[in-house]
Amino acid sequence: MSTVGATNGLLRQVSHLNGFVKSLEFHHRLRACNAYPYQTALDLYRGKVKLTSDAPMAYKSCRDFLEPMKSGDKLEFKVGEETAGTFSVSGLPSNDAVLLLIIHRHDTLSTAVSFESHVFADLNSPQIAVIDTYKGKARGRARIFDGKPTTNLTHGEELRYNSVVAVNPGVYEVELVGQDDKTEATHQLVALNHESYVILRAGLEAQAGASFPEELIVFPASDAMLLRSFAGCLGAPLTVLALASIIMMLQGK
Repeated sequence: MSTVGATNGLLRQVSHLNGFVKSLEFHHRLRACNAYPYQTALDLYRGKVKLTSDAPMAYKSCRDFLEPMKSGDKLEFKVGEETAGTFSVSGLPSNDAVLLLIIHRHDTLSTAVSFESHVFADLNSPQIAVIDTYKGKARGRARIFDGKPTTNLTHGEELRYNSVVAVNPGVYEVELVGQDDKTEATHQLVALNHESYVILRAGLEAQAGASFPEELIVFPASDAMLLRSFAGCLGAPLTVLALASIIMMLQGK
């Protein structure tokens, strides 16, 4: 795992013209995804606080958590009382941000876990993190198509795994394409301004134990009714952002 670069922490001091100093607190939304192929759902803790107190996170699910976070926080996934993986928050950006945390399988033989974590850039346009957590021989590709949902899809591009793309607001179709160029699955993605999305390739071809099919996870599912003011923006080309613009913010073990 990479670690976050130097940050100013959660609070920034701002001096006003009247000489008073005010402390600004930024909002950091934690978006956790369970891409670990397992029949039992996982609980997520921040220290001793159980974030999933309402219900554990099933495989292929993502969830947003609004509880305040600070540098040094420990995030722990558990199966019952057993720890699956622990993360240390090594830094937080000095701006509002969505912090993405993913737990997944390390390999096809053991039950060890691996983790991915990113801080989304602070952009007005919708952005999508495309992450590959699949373990096995399948080589499914992800493609995104633009076009109004009531018409034929007009334009498609392949999504490069472990990258971030920016799109205009609109309705898109995301496909998982097999090696024979056959569409294995299709998901709708409604892209809204100021929102961050994740497309996960998940699954496991286990050498021992249960296997799980290759699939795509798309989160969150935004409301298409909110796109009325952006009706003329569908069909815009994708813009690939450099991986260097992604800040890695967590360490796992």
